[in-house]
Amino acid sequence: MKTLVILAAGIGSRYGGLKQMDPMGPAGEFIIDYSVFDAVRAGFDRILFLISRRIESVFKATVGARLAKHVAVEYAFQELDDLPPGFVVPPERKKPWGTGHAILACAGVVREPFGVVNADDFYGRESYAVLAEFLDRTAGDPALYAMVGFPLRNTISEFGSVARGICSVQADGTLKSVVERTKIEKAGAGCRYLDDLGAWQPLTGEEMVSMNMWGFKPSAFEHLRREFSRFMQKSGTDLKAEFFAPTVVNTLMEEKKIRTTVLKTSSTWFGVTYSQEKPAVVERIRQLVQAGVYPAPLWK
Repeated sequence: MKTLVILAAGIGSRYGGLKQMDPMGPAGEFIIDYSVFDAVRAGFDRILFLISRRIESVFKATVGARLAKHVAVEYAFQELDDLPPGFVVPPERKKPWGTGHAILACAGVVREPFGVVNADDFYGRESYAVLAEFLDRTAGDPALYAMVGFPLRNTISEFGSVARGICSVQADGTLKSVVERTKIEKAGAGCRYLDDLGAWQPLTGEEMVSMNMWGFKPSAFEHLRREFSRFMQKSGTDLKAEFFAPTVVNTLMEEKKIRTTVLKTSSTWFGVTYSQEKPAVVERIRQLVQAGVYPAPLWK
């Protein structure tokens, strides 16, 4: 069995409420529809939506009930107060704890190899196919994970800065390191990022980046649990600190606890980081439908 975890806990705040989540497909489909459609075609048996309790009813009515007609659908919940013993949420904290915490919230529900994607990112059909194949082929190796990588140049917005995990890949295709950068933007023919000291550093745009599309084994939950406790000890009172999944993967690789394969895909990532990007996304999906990659309507 293979499960795809779709991280959707922040989708309500990101779009000003789930009801304002914009349709992108010709028959009113959301990006999340295409993710589930591609995952099912690739052989994923179950979809696990990671959401927050505050959007539970509207999410289930708007998205979950419809998709449950086509694949097994379950839910897990990310909440601010889901913390290790001895820790409490700072009174002023409103921001979610990050992608690592979101994945950890699935620990009681997932017991098999699983993929992870963002709810509002379009990864493309082949990306799900290579991820599913990896999970099938390596199911017996609990220490081997995977990341589907995309060239930085293809993930930059024309309308503002973005956060990306910048990757260093070894000659054999394994991930050497991944460093989360929270402010990357276009700069001439290349890109640049703001480092921890507030200085701009150059990037070529050809760097491989993580778009939060991962292949994990159940062993990840114990690692995440331990690393989240360390994070809380160090940064639990920092109102802006986030527990990023790429940072955890990087730490585990440095400690030789896991290995991570970088999966290549010919699919192009796209998404709506800024509202001005919607027309381009709608057009790209229209072109994919016209080329016969997706039917319209998607769910018949």
